[in-house]
Amino acid sequence: MSKSQYETYEAYGTFEAHGPGPAYRPPQYAGFDVHSAQTLAYGMPGAYGDTDRPAHEAPGSAQAPAAALPQQPGSRAGEDAPGTGGTRAATGRRGARRRRPRSGERADGTVRRLLPQALVVAFLAGGTAAFVAKDKAVELTVDGKPRTLHTFADDVTELLAQESVALGAHDVVEPAPGTRLASGDEVSVHYGRPLRLTLDGHRHEVWTTAHTVQEALREFGVRAEGAYLSTSRSLPIGRHGLSLDVRTERTVTVMADGRARTIRTNAATVGEAVEEAGITLHGQDTTSVPGDSFPRDGQTVTVLRIRGSKEVREEAIPYKVQRVEDSSLFRGTEVVERAGRPGLRRVTYALRTVNGVRQKPRRTDAQVVREPRSEVVKVGTRPLPTSVHGTDGLNWHALAACESGGRTNAVDPSGTYGGLYQLDSPTWRGLGGSGRPQDASEQEQTLRAKKLYVRRGANPWPHCGARLHG
Repeated sequence: MSKSQYETYEAYGTFEAHGPGPAYRPPQYAGFDVHSAQTLAYGMPGAYGDTDRPAHEAPGSAQAPAAALPQQPGSRAGEDAPGTGGTRAATGRRGARRRRPRSGERADGTVRRLLPQALVVAFLAGGTAAFVAKDKAVELTVDGKPRTLHTFADDVTELLAQESVALGAHDVVEPAPGTRLASGDEVSVHYGRPLRLTLDGHRHEVWTTAHTVQEALREFGVRAEGAYLSTSRSLPIGRHGLSLDVRTERTVTVMADGRARTIRTNAATVGEAVEEAGITLHGQDTTSVPGDSFPRDGQTVTVLRIRGSKEVREEAIPYKVQRVEDSSLFRGTEVVERAGRPGLRRVTYALRTVNGVRQKPRRTDAQVVREPRSEVVKVGTRPLPTSVHGTDGLNWHALAACESGGRTNAVDPSGTYGGLYQLDSPTWRGLGGSGRPQDASEQEQTLRAKKLYVRRGANPWPHCGARLHG
């Protein structure tokens, strides 16, 4: 069988495609280097013609040129080789069918491969632009420590959540949570710190975002110049807070020994302020306000110079009177059965002068030297007689007016005679009376006088007796 079909097939194939041995090369191609053949540009007219058209179709403008493939010796372009008997056309048709490109190759295939890749590149380019647009460079300062970071957060709240920054009730954020973020923004977080502040004697429980004592004082408007601070101004305030005692400088005037001294002080007590004024207290000396009180701004403190002494006095203790009823005595008559005696008490008083002025004595001690003795008095309950025979017609009122001026308790200058009718005590007791006549009632005195008249007439009253008959 003729090799023309194989030779024709080999013209479309590769010379080195036949077996493992030396490459088969037809004699007519001896000395022809396939690697030096001209490479036509893809898509040039006439380079390859219509690759989808069968080789047996009329050549026309799309038919491959004769120079595209090498010619066998003694053959013309388009003619069958001698002895082929028209098999070249057939063979060309079979070769053309073998070499017909599969769907998707070359031009159309290249477009189909490049289109998805172009879409991916476009998608990635758009995503990268969106990615870059949402990325923001933000400076976040947490409790004084700044750092620059990149974030996709839309606002301050999202940024703090992404950075795990928890906020308390007393923490401060600038700008406020919820504020929209843009690249280049600065966000500051200031943690609140508890401060137990004692300012000029008054205690306060406050919160501050200051990092040092100096910043806290400035935040609360406390004047630190000349003030006493329990800690250093530069001391950092930790998250747990601290206790701070502040005494600002105040003006205090101290009056002592007739002289006024005005000082500027941050003393904690009035006593310290007095000492700073150069005044010394001695003995019982004191101040007009408690020495341990806090000195206020503009306050005036007076120093009291005290000189003291003691005095002992003896004072009488009053006795009690005990009254006992006695039926042997006429009603209205009282007789002292036992005289009372006052007691005695020894009392100690503290005497002092303040700035030369004597003060009221103050009782500091008392001791009883003698107990008082009660007085016992008998009180008559016996009814008085209505009259004495032979005396009812006499003018006893005129006699009493003459003797005592009508006074029941009258006593003569010598103290011997007493009562309405000026009777002495022995005469009174002789008539049945008890005690003294001036202590008896008017009725009893008149009754005793009538009895005396019965016994002795008007003789006991030599000057006034004639009045009985007047």
